[in-house]
Amino acid sequence: MAALGWLSPRRRSATARSVLAGEAAAEAARKTSQEQNQLDQLERQDRREDEDGGQREPEFPVVGDERAAAFFDLDNTVMQGAAIFHFGRGLYKRKFFQRQELARFAWQQAWFRLAGVEDPEHMQDARDSALSIVKGHRVSELMSIGEEIYDEYMAERIWPGTRALAEAHLDAGQKVWLVTAAPVETATIIARRLGLTGALGTVAESVDGVYTGKLVGEPLHGPAKAEAVRALAAAEGLDLARCAAYSDSHNDIPMLSLVGHPYAINPDTKLRKHARAREWRLRDYRTGRKAAKVGIPAAAGLGAIAGGTAAAMALHRRRH
Repeated sequence: MAALGWLSPRRRSATARSVLAGEAAAEAARKTSQEQNQLDQLERQDRREDEDGGQREPEFPVVGDERAAAFFDLDNTVMQGAAIFHFGRGLYKRKFFQRQELARFAWQQAWFRLAGVEDPEHMQDARDSALSIVKGHRVSELMSIGEEIYDEYMAERIWPGTRALAEAHLDAGQKVWLVTAAPVETATIIARRLGLTGALGTVAESVDGVYTGKLVGEPLHGPAKAEAVRALAAAEGLDLARCAAYSDSHNDIPMLSLVGHPYAINPDTKLRKHARAREWRLRDYRTGRKAAKVGIPAAAGLGAIAGGTAAAMALHRRRH
């Protein structure tokens, strides 16, 4: 979606752009959450009976604490892999771009999983590609397609353990937000499908409902996530010392450090070390950490993608 690129102007300072991105994300998240306040509660109850497997933690969160909320990173925390890659697969299927572009998406996802961390350069490349693809398309069109893509590629990749944690907060009467560098539109779809309150995501500029190919501020990544959480907490009257945050990536340490209850979920090496040093809680829902790191791209099942990925890797080596 339009929030997939990194084409924001460089004239502002990094701090100013982070604040702008965070405030825009908070405003968009509050707007969408108001439209879907109490949806899917019965479905959530049915899913708990089938999926939680006794993984909820009775001692936390505190029931009835309305000044507490929970903030969940998306990629590799709530969902296996990167939302932007799964969205790219769906757009490819609908012929928004050609096989060569899909090969780039596959290579970026392979790197993400092999390295076990979010590489800013590869993330930027992925979002630049996606931004150029959706520029000129209507927001409503991409939202409709996003619903279909969730069912096709994302629903089966939700971590049951992380989902149970989110539902524990909801059951306690607290709001639960996704916080992600993915487009706010994609993040909102995922949040709604999971029965969450809403989503903070990268906000793209649109004019008369059409994407312009520009961002508001910068992508919601790293410090910008912390700014978004801070802005939303202020608007919602939350006490961050009573809030919880969950992430797999050391890039989210600024966000995790804001709250009184930080959790490292499926953590990368740097976050695991940081969390242990500060006695943060850790949860790992991967069946095998090594297998998770060396897993093949999710697009490997597409015909002839292996050759395309190899070509993308060769192109990457030439560029570097």
